[in-house]
Amino acid sequence: MAHPAARRSVVVVMGVSGSGKTTIGEALARRLGVPYAEADAFHPAANIAKMSAGHPLDDADREPWLAAIAAWIAERGGAGGVVSCSALKRRYRDVLRAADPEAVKFLHLDVSKETILARVAGRSGHFMPVSLVDSQFEALEPLGPDEPGIVVDAGLPPEKVAEIAIERLALA
Repeated sequence: MAHPAARRSVVVVMGVSGSGKTTIGEALARRLGVPYAEADAFHPAANIAKMSAGHPLDDADREPWLAAIAAWIAERGGAGGVVSCSALKRRYRDVLRAADPEAVKFLHLDVSKETILARVAGRSGHFMPVSLVDSQFEALEPLGPDEPGIVVDAGLPPEKVAEIAIERLALA
């Protein structure tokens, strides 16, 4: 087993759909030399169908998805990683944090609703329609002061966001 000091963080890149989770998550993982996992890949087919039809997910829909992401976090075993996940509500973040309470840190990508609407409208090949953007902002619960993480302006270039995260989350 690795010495506790050798443990590396698992960063959950969180925020509403269109905030840049994938782009920034990939950039951060590349800079840290750790695996990256895309939260959308953990969704059961039923969830993707529901969102594609313009219906927001409810907590029951999210349970297997969050459990799968938490399992991925637990599998890291202190080796580190980056995973994107909207993690909009504290109780969702609690599930993820419980997978490895000492390793999990959150990087909340903060972006204006106007920017998100433009980004989501401009995406092709993604199942999240513009009609669900409001539901994302309504569900969003900011990080609590007792939650390990930071909020960064995701309007900055992805490499700059990754640099800020590495510094402020003490990931280097």
